[in-house]
Amino acid sequence: MTQLVLYVDADANPVKTIIAEEAEKHQVQAIFVCSFANHFGPPSPASQLVTVDKSYQSVDMYIVNKVKRGDLVVTDDYGLASLVLARGCLAISSRGKEYTNHNIDQLLMSRHLSYKERISGNRPKGPKRLAVEDELFFRKNLQKCLQSMAGDFASFDE
Repeated sequence: MTQLVLYVDADANPVKTIIAEEAEKHQVQAIFVCSFANHFGPPSPASQLVTVDKSYQSVDMYIVNKVKRGDLVVTDDYGLASLVLARGCLAISSRGKEYTNHNIDQLLMSRHLSYKERISGNRPKGPKRLAVEDELFFRKNLQKCLQSMAGDFASFDE
């Protein structure tokens, strides 16, 4: 049986250190994928850093082309989350939100509506800074995902 992998959409990911710590603890290979490497090195010796070109969606396409059923992806991109869910992967945001087949359509619709607001001239606020509670919630849900990867694969939907 092949070992499952944790892929991280690492551009602007605020919880890379937590991911590296937990992946090492659970003995899961963590691959951090980014479009520019000058802002950080591998978060731990057990992690791998992959740098792709700066073209639009290159990080997403790299991850989508590499994942296999049962892998885990950490991303804040709803589009990437929907693509990896369709491939039988687990997906979680950097704030610990679990993406599922039950919530992804609503999240994609909210992204579309936000886009329509932006092109009409409205500028919504960005996400608030991560608080300690947010980091703890992320760590707890990441541990849950990693434990799920260690056993028989079961999605959050079941």
